[in-house]
Amino acid sequence: MMFHHPPSRIRAILLALLVTFLWSTSWILIKIGLKDVPALTFAGLRYMLAFLILIPFSIQPAHRKAIREMKPSIWGKLVLLGILLYGVAQGAQYIGLDRLPSTSVSLLLNLTSPVVALLGIQLLKENLSRRQWLGVLFNLAGVLVFFGPVQFPASQIWGMVIVVIGMLANSLGAILSRGINRTRQVSPTLVTTICMGIGAVLMLGGGIITEGIPRMTIPVWGIIAWLALVNTALAFTLWNYTQQTLTAMESTIINSTMLIQIAILSWIFLQESLSGMEILGMILAAAGAVLVQLRNHASNNQA
Repeated sequence: MMFHHPPSRIRAILLALLVTFLWSTSWILIKIGLKDVPALTFAGLRYMLAFLILIPFSIQPAHRKAIREMKPSIWGKLVLLGILLYGVAQGAQYIGLDRLPSTSVSLLLNLTSPVVALLGIQLLKENLSRRQWLGVLFNLAGVLVFFGPVQFPASQIWGMVIVVIGMLANSLGAILSRGINRTRQVSPTLVTTICMGIGAVLMLGGGIITEGIPRMTIPVWGIIAWLALVNTALAFTLWNYTQQTLTAMESTIINSTMLIQIAILSWIFLQESLSGMEILGMILAAAGAVLVQLRNHASNNQA
C-alpha cells in the first residue's frame, strides 16, 4: 500500500469514518470470539496475523530504503507507539471487554477525547477554537447522556482499572501517532507494520504465558482472519494515513462516533433497543463531532 500524497481534508474525514465503522463491527465479533478464546491471546492472534499480512507491502524497494535511512529517534517513537497503542491499549480493551459490559468499556474509552484535547495543546501545540471546545463538551455530554448512570459493582474494579490504563495509553498513543504521521517522514504502511508487530509480540507472548494455547474452532479462526485482514491491517493503515491531515483531537472525536455506530449495529444485529435518552445522547455526540471538524474546514476555505 503506497501513499504518495496526504489526503484532502474531506477524504481524510470520510476515510476515518470508514475506519471507525470497521472498528465498530469489531466489537460485536470480539464479543463472539471471547466466548472461546482468552482475551489477550485473542488480541495477540489478531494483531500478529495482521502484521504478517502487512509484511509483503512493507518490503517493497521504497520502504526498504526508508527503513535503512530511518533515524534512531524515529525508531524510538515507533517502538513506544507500538507498546502504547497496541500492546497496552488494545490488550487492555480486550481484557476489559472480557470482564466488563460493553457499555462500561465504551464509556471509559470515550474519556479519551478530553484527555487528547489537553495533551494535544501541551505536546503538539494544536490549539482548539471555542467552537471545537464546544464540540468536545457536546460530545462528552452525549456520551454521558447515552449511558446515563452507569454503575460499577465492586467485582468490576480491576476491570475498570485495566480499561482506564488502556484509555490513557490510547490517549498518549493518539498524540504520538499524530506527531509521527504529520511529519510525513514515514509511510503510513511502515508506521502500521512496525508498531503493530511490536504490539502483537507483546500481546501474543503475554497471552500464551498467562492463558496458554487455546483450542479454536473454524468459525473463530474466520473471525480472527477477518479482523486481522480488514479491521486491522487495512483499517489501521488507513487511520495512520488520515492522520497526515487530521489533528489528534479531530481524529479522536471521529473515533468517538463509534458510540453511535456500535449502538446502531447492536440494534440491527443483536436486537438491542434504543431509549429516548440514548437517541438524544447519540445526537449530542454527533453534533459535537461535527463542531470539532468545522473549524479547520472553515479556516482552510479562507486560506
